[in-house]
Amino acid sequence: MLRRAEGALARGIDRVTGTAFGPYQTAVVRIGFALTWLGFLLREFPHRHELYGPDSPWSLELAQRQTELHHPFSLLLWSGDTLWFEVVYALAMLASVGLLLGWRTRAMSVLFMVGVFSLMNRSVFMGDGGDNVIHLMAGYLVLTRCGQVWSLDARRARRRAAAGGAEPDPGLDLAGVWLWSVLGFFLVLFTTFGELSAGWALFFWALLAVHGLWWWLDRRGASQARAVCDALANIAHNAGLLIIIVQVCFIYATAGWYKVSGSRWQDGTASYYPLNLDYFTPWPGLGELVTANGTMVMIITYGTVFVQVAFPFTLFNRRLKNALLALMIVEHLSIAVLLGLPFFSLAMISADAVFLPTVFLVWAAAVLGRGRDRLLRRERAAEPAGEAAGEAAGEAWLPQQSAPADDREAAEDVRPST
Repeated sequence: MLRRAEGALARGIDRVTGTAFGPYQTAVVRIGFALTWLGFLLREFPHRHELYGPDSPWSLELAQRQTELHHPFSLLLWSGDTLWFEVVYALAMLASVGLLLGWRTRAMSVLFMVGVFSLMNRSVFMGDGGDNVIHLMAGYLVLTRCGQVWSLDARRARRRAAAGGAEPDPGLDLAGVWLWSVLGFFLVLFTTFGELSAGWALFFWALLAVHGLWWWLDRRGASQARAVCDALANIAHNAGLLIIIVQVCFIYATAGWYKVSGSRWQDGTASYYPLNLDYFTPWPGLGELVTANGTMVMIITYGTVFVQVAFPFTLFNRRLKNALLALMIVEHLSIAVLLGLPFFSLAMISADAVFLPTVFLVWAAAVLGRGRDRLLRRERAAEPAGEAAGEAAGEAWLPQQSAPADDREAAEDVRPST
């Protein structure tokens, strides 16, 4: 019995240190939140100065006084200059695009977090609830290896391995060296002028040191030390993935049990009221159609509470978990249409994606890939022969599906922890 326990423990440790769980799930979470934040920034671009900039009713002085106790990180709390605001806003959009495409994912995840924290901590009263989820996930994504699949990083690694049979000299990766050098320069600048608090300075310097050590070990060819760093990275990734899972469960559990205590949720009429508020009715006729039937209102109200309360308890039953997950996604899509909260719904669906089965994600990627290939074939058939040849030579930028090293494991459905 003791030997069996020791063997199981050894296998568990080997699995946690040797494998980054949920590569497809973390990739979908990365893509979903990057797309959500980018879409929000683009939609609010004409109003950015009033929301987070120098023209905001929540002035810089008020923001600094409101945050002087807990000192959250925000580049926009350093200065109220318009040019500085435009630079930070542009950085947030560029980081979202980089994270969405999976280009230099480690660096982009850090910049994405910086952009999210800078804007949201500048005006804490802006948002619709989905901003809190984005705020949390932006920090968690820094811990994960979310560029293993469906990213330009994975595509580049696959092409290098196919071309030479092994990774080339990391010192030749000039884009990565320049990117981290520029980030290091600004970190030195901000630290020197005392803009960063001690805690945040230590955090960013630790990140820079870890990635510098990673690059140096690759360049020196220290395989054993590199393997240790890779194991530590897997542990951090798996811990970050577990935190994301627990956080989503907390969101639904607290929301569901809070609703249980409300009298309107108890009598089954709570969903009637937001569907008849002018602020939350982009389609008044559709809202009236839904709320005209009392039975439908009761089903929606009780169904919402049941799904949110029950979901955390279904994680160890795959079929129940997938069924409730589909119901929650439908619920969020309904909120996007009926209440006019598309970015809140997209943020919640992106968080829910951590529970999607691997088989479904691989199948969906294959379907999208076949649709893309058919579209390209039609475009090439409609073009002259010379232009079609040039188009075929320039298709290298298109993202392709890549698989993790353990294909057998990736083909399995995700367990509750992945």
